[in-house]
Amino acid sequence: MSGAKCDWTGRNPGPSRDRIVFNFAAYNPRSLTTPAVCLITSTRSTAQKNRPPLRVIFINRYFSPDISATSQMLSDLCFALAPRGFEIIVVASRMAYDSPETELPARELCRGVDVHRVWTTRFGRSTLAGRACDYLAFYCSAFLALMMIVRRGDVVVAKTDPPLISVVAAAVVRLKGARLINWLQDLFPEVALRLGVVRTGAVVGLLRKLRNWSLRVANVNVAIGSRMAKLLVEEGATPQSIAVIHNWADPALITPTPRADNALRQAWALTDRFVVGYSGNLGRAHEFETMLGAAEILAPDPSISFLFIGGGHGNGQLREATATRGLSNVQFRPYQPQSMLAQSLAVPDVHLVSLLPAMEGLIVPSKIYGIAAAGRPCIFIGDASGELADLLKQGGFGLVVTPGDSQALADAIRKLQADPAQLQVQMSSARQYFEDHHTTEHSVARWEALLRALANKD
Repeated sequence: MSGAKCDWTGRNPGPSRDRIVFNFAAYNPRSLTTPAVCLITSTRSTAQKNRPPLRVIFINRYFSPDISATSQMLSDLCFALAPRGFEIIVVASRMAYDSPETELPARELCRGVDVHRVWTTRFGRSTLAGRACDYLAFYCSAFLALMMIVRRGDVVVAKTDPPLISVVAAAVVRLKGARLINWLQDLFPEVALRLGVVRTGAVVGLLRKLRNWSLRVANVNVAIGSRMAKLLVEEGATPQSIAVIHNWADPALITPTPRADNALRQAWALTDRFVVGYSGNLGRAHEFETMLGAAEILAPDPSISFLFIGGGHGNGQLREATATRGLSNVQFRPYQPQSMLAQSLAVPDVHLVSLLPAMEGLIVPSKIYGIAAAGRPCIFIGDASGELADLLKQGGFGLVVTPGDSQALADAIRKLQADPAQLQVQMSSARQYFEDHHTTEHSVARWEALLRALANKD
């Protein structure tokens, strides 16, 4: 038998991918700045090779063809794992993120993935009360679906939409003798508390205890950033249960598109403009006043345009503020279909990403990976010592502006516009950093290693 070894990156220098033993002993609990290093040893027996495929059940409200961020990440991973010897099952809702009236099929086989879509209410995201009803309905329907689907020895992977779905998953795996991986895209109720959406009290305290219970029940807690990993330990997750696997973008789907070849720039009358863009959800965690102020400062300059593609709570507020101030240098466009994503992300010459400093460690804006894949620099409006700021520094394709400093943002935009050579350097650096660290295959390999290790861990 081979004695091939590989680390948490999932890269295996040897030819064999036999029995994988998950060894957390190599993990350093005092440092969560990098993913846990796990020893993987190939000593698989013939009987183990003849085992049926590992069943992995993912649970999240949205799945393909929905185009929301959590759906795209989940869909990418499931479609990549299905042909690699896993039996992939997804439990989702029948709704689309921005279209609650959409009715997706209750059951379908999608690119080798068995998709079960459960009934929920359809109030949508316009009110907190309606959203809470949709959450509750999904909890109940998902619990029943998981109880029927999950078998002993299965792996259940719970994302964080809706919040606390990990509690439902933890209850099921306890009852069924399965194993749990929490895939945390954000931390609730901390996000809601810091945004002022809810107040500290007995109910929030109970929700936090339930969430922390699900962290302790889990075999593995996957964080999407090192700061989030540290917070999970503070909340009671054991350091040995933590793995850091960053989100990603598809290098084949998103490629750098030259300005002259971009049909959207022409369709949106931006051919001769220096475009400052924001793409994706502009939610409560994403500050926009700094961007609005910069757009107002730069309004007299006809060569610079601001472009907001997507939606979200803050998008509507920004539209109103833009209209009130009479800013003609700002455009709004809806989410673009996946087939147009490369062109959409390549319309801006520079992208903006915003995150309230209070959200550091609770959320990691995954849009940065698509931006880098498109070969575009980024100006981050947020904590200069935060995770995204570190990433831009390491990759050499952006800078940081303090929230509220619209003048600094306007100056940074002017500086990039005035230096095409430097802009080109940052464009090249963005794509190179992406290819080196954050492609789909980088993260899928880590997930595959994790799942195979867990499947063979006694």
